[in-house]
Amino acid sequence: QVQLVESGGGLVQPGGSLRLSCAASGSIFSIYGMGWYRQAPGNERELVAVISSGGSTDYAASVKGRFTISRDNAKNTVYLQMNSLKPEDTAVYYCHARARSDYVAGAYDYWGQGTQVTVSS
Repeated sequence: QVQLVESGGGLVQPGGSLRLSCAASGSIFSIYGMGWYRQAPGNERELVAVISSGGSTDYAASVKGRFTISRDNAKNTVYLQMNSLKPEDTAVYYCHARARSDYVAGAYDYWGQGTQVTVSS
């Protein structure tokens, strides 16, 4: 099994910055794509940013130019640097990884427990 643990959420004023981290652990054979999703109250979960194992990235239009996703493959960790935060960025942010564990054939989707980001003055 693969476990994902997020950290770095919190309360920040509009225009501020936060950095989210997500570390994968467990019986990891290989991690493929990683990414961040978010879900605001009353809304469906939406993609924020994704990064491939080779470093290719993609972003939601609403965060492009403000958020930066990166990963450290040696540490099995993905990051989300969030700048110029807006109140509409308020949501629970979830880490995602497509990974293969040591004991199960094939790749599966794994999710973190979520971390709250609140942008408010």
